Amino acid sequence: MKINPHWVSGFVDGEGTFYVGINKNDTMKINFQVLPEFRIVQHKRDIQLLYALKKYFGAGVVRINHDTRYELRIRSLEHMNKFVIPHFDKYPLLTQKKFDFIKFKEIIALMNQNKHLSAEGIKDIIAIASKMNRQDKISALKVLEELNSYHE
Repeated sequence: MKINPHWVSGFVDGEGTFYVGINKNDTMKINFQVLPEFRIVQHKRDIQLLYALKKYFGAGVVRINHDTRYELRIRSLEHMNKFVIPHFDKYPLLTQKKFDFIKFKEIIALMNQNKHLSAEGIKDIIAIASKMNRQDKISALKVLEELNSYHE
């Protein structure tokens, strides 16, 4: 399946998600891990499309999302820098999702500077991510509470 890059951006405008999770992880110096994620979810009848997009981006994993839905998920910072960010810089999104991508790209830039390895950096990341289309703002507030009590 040959995929047109302009089509990819249009498809992601409707079906893709840029997300930044912040998870408790006691193996990290400050007990939290920042997980950027680019995801596209489809019904299992369109799983071949997800595999084609995986091949197009040269990265990611296709896995079950929920019930009869599957997802292409790209999490690697290296793959974000090498494939995802360059694609959407060259073939921009047109919907509101464009603004989520801009914020996502800011967070990736902070991670490239290792800012996600400090409490202050994670606070900065949360401030940006909270302006994205996030559903778990409550958990982000809990992370902020814990980080505010943490002394580096």
